Amino acid sequence: MKNSLLARFGFVASILAIHTAVNAAEDPRPPLMDRSKEIALALSACPATVVGKAAVYVLQESGYVKVRESQNGFSAIVQHSSPEAQEPRCMDAEGTRTHLPRILKIAELRAQGKSTVEINSFVADAFARGIFQPPSRPGIDYMLSSENRVPNEKGAIVAFPPHLMFYAPYLTNADLGSDGDLKGQIFVVGEGTPHALIIVPVGQHSGPSHAK
Repeated sequence: MKNSLLARFGFVASILAIHTAVNAAEDPRPPLMDRSKEIALALSACPATVVGKAAVYVLQESGYVKVRESQNGFSAIVQHSSPEAQEPRCMDAEGTRTHLPRILKIAELRAQGKSTVEINSFVADAFARGIFQPPSRPGIDYMLSSENRVPNEKGAIVAFPPHLMFYAPYLTNADLGSDGDLKGQIFVVGEGTPHALIIVPVGQHSGPSHAK
């Protein structure tokens, strides 16, 4: 089942776009969503054991705001690697400490009208200066939503199946013995970067109900 799902998306560029700092093109800000719908979408990334106590962030004109505190260390957010993309993520405490600040800052800089070049430069400098940090331990970032929408190599928005992400700073596909092909069952996105992630596709998630 995993291979059949992945075979529909035979290009690495689409999933790579999920986790890069910003899209390479000059993009406007993502459109704002109805708050209740955005909360539900963010939480659809989480498993049943996490969803009830995860923090939740929603996007406003000036950037993301927290609308619910975490009781378990997890944070749910709809990331936008490009304005039309939607990538519900549910990251553990380590992802909240390391990945989340980058996502929040990028949204803030976009809201200020910063260009893609300026944002990429800021992110690189922030890592160099230790303002942003790579994960220091293994951890998990759930993307179990059936509403993952990512840009492909032509810029079109396409669906991508539910998957798990594991923090793997600076890891490459070669380190895993993977060629990075989405037809494989495991691969690395953002390879060689502080925010590299191991991607493990899973079966279709049941949606907001989180029924088994």
